[in-house]
Amino acid sequence: MAKRVAVIGAGSSGLTSIKCCLDEGLEPVCFESSDGIGGLWRFQEKPEADRCSIYRSLTVNTSKEMMCYSDFPVPDHYPNFMHNSLIVQYFKLYAEHFNLLKHIHFQTTVRSVRQRPDFSDSGQWEVVTADKDGQEEKHVFDGVLVCAGHYTQPIKPLIHFPGIDTFPGTVIHSWEYKDPDPYFGKRVVIIGIGNSGGDIAVELSRGCEKTFLSTRKGSWVIGRMVSKGLPLDMTMVRRVRDLIYCLLPRSLLNWIGERSLNQRFDHKLYGLQPEHRILDKRTVINDDLPGRILVGELVMKPNVQKFESSSLVFDDGTVEEKIDAVILCTGYDFKFPFLPASLNSGADGDLKLYRRVFPPSLERPTLAILGLLQTKGPIMPAVELQARWATRVIAGLNHLPPADKMDKIIEKDIKANLKSYPCPKLAALQVDYIPYLDTIAKEVGVCPNIAWLLLRDPAVGLRAFFGPCTPYQFRLSGPGYWRGARQAILTQWERVGKPMKTRPIPEPSSFSLFFWLGLSGLGAAVIFAIMAMQKKIPLFLRNTSVSCIP
Repeated sequence: MAKRVAVIGAGSSGLTSIKCCLDEGLEPVCFESSDGIGGLWRFQEKPEADRCSIYRSLTVNTSKEMMCYSDFPVPDHYPNFMHNSLIVQYFKLYAEHFNLLKHIHFQTTVRSVRQRPDFSDSGQWEVVTADKDGQEEKHVFDGVLVCAGHYTQPIKPLIHFPGIDTFPGTVIHSWEYKDPDPYFGKRVVIIGIGNSGGDIAVELSRGCEKTFLSTRKGSWVIGRMVSKGLPLDMTMVRRVRDLIYCLLPRSLLNWIGERSLNQRFDHKLYGLQPEHRILDKRTVINDDLPGRILVGELVMKPNVQKFESSSLVFDDGTVEEKIDAVILCTGYDFKFPFLPASLNSGADGDLKLYRRVFPPSLERPTLAILGLLQTKGPIMPAVELQARWATRVIAGLNHLPPADKMDKIIEKDIKANLKSYPCPKLAALQVDYIPYLDTIAKEVGVCPNIAWLLLRDPAVGLRAFFGPCTPYQFRLSGPGYWRGARQAILTQWERVGKPMKTRPIPEPSSFSLFFWLGLSGLGAAVIFAIMAMQKKIPLFLRNTSVSCIP
């Protein structure tokens, strides 16, 4: 009889977890609290407690070729950076293609996940769920995959803003923000300069009387598009770049990166200059932020010191009066109240996880938490590899090291990140993108051997090493091998260009091309001949006149 696995959540992590369970001969049962798939990317008019919430205009910051599932490319006509509605549509296509929907119980909330009395022998869990009417039901599962997301608990640090209780305007978190309509013609302050803060500030600046963006430490800002109009991540996330970064001094790499960004616009001049170096933390990805500052519709401000009724006092002593609204873009905490409290054993109540997946404190590795990480790259390929690994561990095909060894690796990973992220809870979430993918891929047995690829299949090997690290690389061999992976790699740039080729561009005819090449060549020859004659004619005349003298 197949082992039954509970999958909590039907977002990007949950969908791939269902598929991975099926691939490994497990029986998945997915519980989704809403009435549809999509998780984080599913827009709803009103936010619901303990669930992700996004604004209407949200567009992803990672390109379709980099963020897709490794055996299911995004349709080639989809734009390279998709609106949230298209991402949900992609999930639906994926779920239909692999027949995943029949395994999902919608409008079903997980109330608790607890170990069975014989857990040390069976590794089984008792899961209590409640349907839309509140009717509870108990289930027994051989494994649990937690795919509930970690953008569900907005952080509102009101205690750090003295006098905020006297503010007559509205104060909300970005989790509650939906669209700019309520703020038209008003004076608004956005606090926090992450990706959400930048997006919301730019959007409001087009309709507000004045928009202010307050940041405590600043940030490096880069657009989705880089040289030649190519997607940022397809240019930057490459194995050859990782190798170069390992060989060159970090100070030099910081200097090169910062100089490159300042060539587009001077971060100091625009009030964005951060305290940290560019490689120390994630950059803000925003195409329009500097432009809105340039036209004066968006004003950068330092940290808010205090509130004085409808006026805000900033750390530099400046005051902005008649503020109508404040939007806090101050991040999220993550909590899984349905899990045993004993799992929160890390620093600051963090979930201590081996390779950001498995709690080492469990006697049996039959519970995994997916997607609880932060990285300078798309999350979905990492989550898919986590699911492939976790399902193999639950199925008994892979094994974890002893608990003490896992603890040492966890502490080592946290220590490496503490310099950039002083909070241990935040430091634990950080991973280096390609090295992390390869680490999990080795556990699964699907890490591409680049040297062997270069010898056996140079066309793919060269693209895998020098080109973008697209997810298809992890389907070239091993468990879960996909026959279409090679072709997907060879045609990835064609899918990048497809949605933009909406207007035919006439190519110059061969006759015209050769005519102009020939004409330009002839012109160059004439110019060269004249220059040569200018040097030789005086000498020729001088020699002739001499010869005529008797």
